[in-house]
Amino acid sequence: MAVRIRMKKIGRKHRPFYRICVMDSRVHREGKAIEEVGWYDTSVADKSKRVSVKLDRVDYWISVGASMSDRVATLVKKVKTNRFGVAAAPPPMLAPKEPAPPAPEAVEGEAAPAEAAAE
Repeated sequence: MAVRIRMKKIGRKHRPFYRICVMDSRVHREGKAIEEVGWYDTSVADKSKRVSVKLDRVDYWISVGASMSDRVATLVKKVKTNRFGVAAAPPPMLAPKEPAPPAPEAVEGEAAPAEAAAE
């Protein structure tokens, strides 16, 4: 018997919910599972709370010869490493430079060049 760990789709139209199940590979997608080892809800806003997996049971089934589907392998890897595709915050923008102080004005005793020409 070829055993796979894969997702079983339940829920309704436009609101999918998946159970992560250990199944015989010959059973159809919504068929009877040998064991349910977790769930995946795509509509939860917080990405770290979308997945719940019993990692000890997944490790057991892998040790006795079960294989994981690609999507389940990705989810299990993210759960183990605690990375859920949340992008790091962008680097802070540099503060705009302050404008240069105005040029020093002429000393009071000296006349400005424009004033000297007008006299």
